[in-house]
Amino acid sequence: MNEMTSFIAKMMALYLLVTGIGFFLSKEFYLRMLNDAESEHPISINLSGMVHFFIGMAVILNHFLWKTHLEIAVSLIGMAFLLKGCLLIMVPGTILKSNQFSMKILPLSGIGFIAVGLYLIWALYV
Repeated sequence: MNEMTSFIAKMMALYLLVTGIGFFLSKEFYLRMLNDAESEHPISINLSGMVHFFIGMAVILNHFLWKTHLEIAVSLIGMAFLLKGCLLIMVPGTILKSNQFSMKILPLSGIGFIAVGLYLIWALYV
């Protein structure tokens, strides 16, 4: 297994698991965060976009691999970070308006985060 794939997948897996579990354990916090995002200071939104952009670019520049299922998963997650960063920077108002929908599907998002995190762990160690 590629060392870079393993390294990035381990970080992503833990992040996704912790965040997914957090969506359930701290549901009210995340609902409030999504609800209040439109009233956040524009600099905060831009910084969030920048962080997502840099994480996505770091993954894509160091790991644009498409041979194994794990490599594909890591590359796609990197691309998702990059896309979210680009959208938060280019069209923040549109993205923030989608938070109302995100609030409705928060439990589903939590399940998705946990499922992808568990998949990455499974793919790393099986």
